[in-house]
Amino acid sequence: MAQRKVKAFVDSQERLTEDVYSMWIREEEMAAQAKPGQFISVYTKDGAKLLPRPISICETNKETGMLRIVYRTVGAGTEEFSRYQAGDTVDIMGPLGNGFPLEEAAEGKTAFLIGGGIGIPPMLELAKQLHCKKEVILGYRDVLFLNEEFAPYGEVVLATEDGSAGTKGNVIDAIREHGLKADVIFACGPTPMLRALKAYAAGENITCFLSLEEKMACGIGACLACVCKTKNVDEHSQVHNARICKDGPVFRAEEVEL
Repeated sequence: MAQRKVKAFVDSQERLTEDVYSMWIREEEMAAQAKPGQFISVYTKDGAKLLPRPISICETNKETGMLRIVYRTVGAGTEEFSRYQAGDTVDIMGPLGNGFPLEEAAEGKTAFLIGGGIGIPPMLELAKQLHCKKEVILGYRDVLFLNEEFAPYGEVVLATEDGSAGTKGNVIDAIREHGLKADVIFACGPTPMLRALKAYAAGENITCFLSLEEKMACGIGACLACVCKTKNVDEHSQVHNARICKDGPVFRAEEVEL
């Protein structure tokens, strides 16, 4: 499907924490085609702000033709989104990116689904679609969100920096504290977490897929604003770069430099 900007409708919006919001958007074609790990570009109504905000898809409901985004307010654009109510229109483009490779976690295998901070939302649809044993490890600074929604799909283990819930520390601390083992890792979160998971996976000889977070501009790979270093040569730029929005955001851990 050729990517194009479309006008969709907000079905509902809910505030999950002081600065984290959940929005369901009605757009049947995108909901039907979206894969776990993909994202949409959301446009503001302010003509002075030309660039959209990339936001991961948290869930899809193909029967109702809706998709869900869970996002944190970090600037004027996302603050505007937080004021949207049911019935409002929103311009979006998607689904964008490549998503997680579900075939890497076949039945009989165990998968770690690891989310950190605002990298937690895209792991929910992945948890719903994988048909293997799932260990869900979620890392927070302090305030929890979405953790209870993962419970129907696998064992949930928490890590918090302040020790207010679960393991005090990071997601790797939680894995080690609970003695967890897996055949494959799927992860999304801040770069320091992904860097640590890349090293952990290499040391444990575990296949690992990382969804990279990066500031994006066009969202379709044209502007080269969101490149990352890779071991392969990019056909578009002829250098050791990959466009996170187009070639990613999901990469094999060993393919990218963090």
